[in-house]
Amino acid sequence: MQQNRRTFFKQGLAGAVLLGSSQLLKAVPEPPQPKMEVVENPFVIGMAGYTFVNFDIDVTLKTMQRLDVQHLCIKDFHLPFKSSDEAIKAFHEKCALHNVKGYAVGPIYMRSNEEIDRAFDYARRVGVKLIVGVPNYELLPYVDSKVKEYDFQYAIHLHGPDIKTYPDATDVWENTKALDPRIGMCLDIGHDLRNGCDPVADLLKYHSRVFDIHIKDVTEASKAGKSIEFGRGQIDFPAFVKALRKVNYCGSCSLEYEKDMQDPFIGIAEAIGYFRAICNYVQ
Repeated sequence: MQQNRRTFFKQGLAGAVLLGSSQLLKAVPEPPQPKMEVVENPFVIGMAGYTFVNFDIDVTLKTMQRLDVQHLCIKDFHLPFKSSDEAIKAFHEKCALHNVKGYAVGPIYMRSNEEIDRAFDYARRVGVKLIVGVPNYELLPYVDSKVKEYDFQYAIHLHGPDIKTYPDATDVWENTKALDPRIGMCLDIGHDLRNGCDPVADLLKYHSRVFDIHIKDVTEASKAGKSIEFGRGQIDFPAFVKALRKVNYCGSCSLEYEKDMQDPFIGIAEAIGYFRAICNYVQ
């Protein structure tokens, strides 16, 4: 009986303490939670068509719609160079159904005057005024004349150490700075880094000639660097986004996802989510 009384008092005391603690906790107001303000950015998030080299335009557009990405750089495997005006119209109608708009064509390799003519005529018929191209160096004067004729922007895609032509932003700048100011670069930040360059510094230096950007992350700043999920590689995305704002870049930052290209969808979603969070909340 004595044991029961002791147990009763112990339990009663413990309950009183707990009750008092809970009342005390209720009385203490929770600290205010910081409000995350979404940052306004002058640029848009897009998709480089090459990301979907193994998939048709229907899969491409459905994926973009689910990700709420509305800007597509059109590749010719989705809309061939010889497409009729009717086929081009149908392509745009299909894009519009998914709230997607083609903002450019390319990259297009150009090794002759005839291929340059074809590319400019193709862009005109598609209805865009930006070509992402890779012309041979000796063809740049002819590109210059076509830009003047069509009043298009021409963004040369750089490819890092993998090919000799246009390995980085500095090379594109040196080969275009004396040409029409509508000739510039598609700054591929992953390939620029793989050629030992700093894409943040290059954007700040050459922004007047940056007309398109391909975003990707890579494992290291060398030819051995491989594509990897965003935030796991060597690209300093917060610094890059701050640089975009500093130079008031108003074009597209288009994902060119090159890892697991037979099954890229989880990686694409991770990349877009990561980049969008950086764009929205990094001050």
